[in-house]
This record gives sequence, structure tokens and C-alpha cells, in this order.
Amino acid sequence: MKKYYLAYGSNLNREQMGYRCPNAQPVGTVQLESWRLIFRGSGTGNYLTIEPAPGYSVPVAVWAVTKADEAALDRYEGFPVFYRKETLPITYTGLKTAQERQVEAFVYLMNDGHPAGLPTTRYMDTCEVGYRDFGFDPEALLGARAYTREVMALERNEG
Repeated sequence: MKKYYLAYGSNLNREQMGYRCPNAQPVGTVQLESWRLIFRGSGTGNYLTIEPAPGYSVPVAVWAVTKADEAALDRYEGFPVFYRKETLPITYTGLKTAQERQVEAFVYLMNDGHPAGLPTTRYMDTCEVGYRDFGFDPEALLGARAYTREVMALERNEG
């Protein structure tokens, strides 16, 4: 049985997903309303996550994944220690048919307590390729980086 997975960062990159999850199939795209991209991290680096934010939206790809694909994603995302999973009801637009379909899909959200931080150039490049793979405007990544800088300044001032 296939499940639906929402990708918004490096897992938009089709080549990378092909290595990690060889059975995964991209099936559609959707704008997640009332969410915002931000980079947060740990000692190993800073990565994208999404956080609730009225008035914002995040472009995401919808992948159909197998149980083995989900297990590979769990390992890659550091589930459940680094990222947790939540299920969201979505209506996506199909890549092949452009028809809308309602499904429930899981998404990885970084666990609370990780500070905002800037990503490596390599990670940004990987995400940008993914954005282009799905026809998303890569400016959203630059916006996320600028927003992350603002949050970093706020966190420094609070600390």
C-alpha cells in the first residue's frame, strides 16, 4: 500500500530521491497554505523545516512512497529524534493529469528546540535543483534564508 509524502526541501530533488527511495513516484504538487520555510539545525548542519505561519505558503511535491521508501526517509530525516511526522489533509494537482485529488499525506517537521541557522551552499544547491525539478520558484529558498537570518538575530537577542 502506498502512502503520500510531502517534500519541501532536499527531497524535492528527483535524482536524490531516486537513490534514497527507488520506488517513490512524484504524483503532484500543492501550496501548503499557512506554513513558512525556515532553516534550523543541530551540530550536523542546518536544514529546512516548515512552521505554521498565517499568510504564507510553501510549495511542496507529493510523492507516492512504499513502506521501504518511508523507512529510508525515516532514517534520512532522523525520525523521531530530529524530525517528527504529521499527517495533513491536502488537495494536490496531479503532474500527469492536472486533476485535483484529495489525500492525507505525511510530512516531516523538525522537532522543537533547534535554533535557526544558515544552510551550507551544497544543501541550498540540492534544494534549488529540486525546486527547478518541480517548476517551483527558487526565490522561495532565498526568502527562507533571509527569514532565517531575521530569526537568528531575534534568538541571539533573547539568549
